[in-house]
Amino acid sequence: MDQLNYKHLHYFWMVTKCGGVARAGERLHVTPQSISTQIRQLESAIGGTLWRRSGRKLELTDTGHLVMEYAERLFTVGEALKDALRERPTAARTTFRVGVSGSVVKVVAYRLVAPALQLSPPPRLVCREGRLAELLALLAVHELDLVISDRAMPSSMNVRGFNHLLAEGGVSFLATPQLVRRLKGRFPHGLDQAPMLLPGTDSAMRPQLIAWFDSVGVRPDVVGDFDDTAVMKAFGQAGAGVFAMPTMVAKETAKQFGVVAIGKTDQVVHRIYAVTGERRLSNPAVLAIQAAASANALTTA
Repeated sequence: MDQLNYKHLHYFWMVTKCGGVARAGERLHVTPQSISTQIRQLESAIGGTLWRRSGRKLELTDTGHLVMEYAERLFTVGEALKDALRERPTAARTTFRVGVSGSVVKVVAYRLVAPALQLSPPPRLVCREGRLAELLALLAVHELDLVISDRAMPSSMNVRGFNHLLAEGGVSFLATPQLVRRLKGRFPHGLDQAPMLLPGTDSAMRPQLIAWFDSVGVRPDVVGDFDDTAVMKAFGQAGAGVFAMPTMVAKETAKQFGVVAIGKTDQVVHRIYAVTGERRLSNPAVLAIQAAASANALTTA
């Protein structure tokens, strides 16, 4: 055989996948007779039969299995290509790639990024979560346009990056009503020996909280450490312990998770930074985020 007719091969593949000529005809919008003719021409071209009858059913011959193996590879890749082409960004639509540190409260991250999605046309958002060092490594090789973190990029890192402060404010302590009733004394002394959920070591808030506990003379019972704030809130919602949240989202957190605020302090400062690979911002999405943050209540305690 000098040439293979891929249309005939596609008809054979569809018949095998659909389990019959009639069903394949419905999918392909052609008559069963037309499909049968095309497959006979394929058998003539390859010099062998593709099916044999077994009782009332048709089974693939050895040749049929061989042809189907290659047809499956060929047309599966073809279908994947069509899906990729349908999902690709248009020429006018850019991709905005954001990394979010696991220690950043997710609702804060959303509020900060949301202005970028209001651009016309809006960019396609690709969001990655991880530890700050991992995200900065991706920023360094231009796989991210922006990293949102609760700490500035350390000067010791061998990465070209620039910090832009987006938000700052104090922190509030929250717990379930049942747990609050078990606390002994008024805030902050009621935190002494109270079960406490702390953010993990990648969080800039953690060392500040520990120092603040010492300064007010309380020693909470740390029952859990969490790299991901979403997981920490879930445990707090279940009553596992008291947890700290940025005051800027404390009311929203309390309503969403059925917890109540015990008290707050401005001596622990929660900051959010945008870390970029350029000092002078030029990415429209990053500029929109910075402009909105400058005028937004997120920049206040």
